[in-house]
Amino acid sequence: MLSVRFRVSLLLVVLSWLAPAGLAQALPCWQPPVIAPVTDPFREPRCRWCPGNRGLEFGTAAGVRVRSVATGRIAFSGPVAGTVYVVVRDGGGRRITYANLEGESFSVGDLLVRGQTVGRTAGRLHFGVRVGGRYVDPAPFLGRWVHAARLIPLDGGPGNPPPPPRLRCGSGGRD
Repeated sequence: MLSVRFRVSLLLVVLSWLAPAGLAQALPCWQPPVIAPVTDPFREPRCRWCPGNRGLEFGTAAGVRVRSVATGRIAFSGPVAGTVYVVVRDGGGRRITYANLEGESFSVGDLLVRGQTVGRTAGRLHFGVRVGGRYVDPAPFLGRWVHAARLIPLDGGPGNPPPPPRLRCGSGGRD
């Protein structure tokens, strides 16, 4: 039986042949929308109406600034059953959802630039990604900040300042 790592590597090679612009377009490396732990991971529902978690829940308090992970156009902005949503369609055709926001300030068609403020949280942030009509796990699209190891002087001196952290992507291991 083929290992998971081998199957993923094989899939990435096939995707690189099919995608003329390379894997960077197929699997972007986004900065997370907030700095907070994921408190509830993606759980794909068994059917369209079945329970699950169609995104990631970040353990944020109310008032935390949410930043756009990608540049795109607003596809929807407003309340649904008392929860405020902002949905952005990026250049790759993905629909990126930010939910549980305070207020709203966008109109359909507005341009939202990567890193721009989407809004502030009203509590835990829900972050989702749809490709076509299907919800997918957003985690592989998100990078994580890693800090390089550095030496600290034995004499207690200040040493050199640490280098800035780098964004490392989850599933592909890209930097």
